[in-house]
Amino acid sequence: MMPSLSEEQIINGCLKNDRIAQKALYDQYKTKMYTLAYRITNNFEDANDVLQEGFLQVFESLPSFNGESKLGTWVHTIMARAALRKIKNRISFDEIPETQQAVVIDWGAEIDAQRLETAISNLPDGYRSIFTLYEIEGFKHNEIATMLDISVNTSKTQLFKAKRMLIAKLKIKS
Repeated sequence: MMPSLSEEQIINGCLKNDRIAQKALYDQYKTKMYTLAYRITNNFEDANDVLQEGFLQVFESLPSFNGESKLGTWVHTIMARAALRKIKNRISFDEIPETQQAVVIDWGAEIDAQRLETAISNLPDGYRSIFTLYEIEGFKHNEIATMLDISVNTSKTQLFKAKRMLIAKLKIKS
């Protein structure tokens, strides 16, 4: 059984190429990061590739980690970007006027989690990616726009369309 390491010990150990610290960092975040990668890529093999590429980038970039955010937040952003790079050529975006109103979905208790996960996974890549990043992972539109090299309005538009599509798929009230 490995001793529990603090975030500071993990970071310092990883910077010294300590395999125990590297494994601790990987073990601490692998499940959450795999889930993020899968939600964005919608493919098990791609999610595994993203996990591997993302952690390589985490270890390579760790010297530039400045502690302005929590380590988990920093790892999360690296993984999200790695997943988006993996599917970038599969995503296309279209604009709609900014005058569209926000869609608020009444999720209610009648939708089970499996049905919702299936509906989200069946969204087109662009819609699913932005829906996942915004609604599930908590990124802001300006962060998503930067990650995808799109406008904030395009991010908002794709979220709007994703929600509309989910409403239609799940036959729920908006």
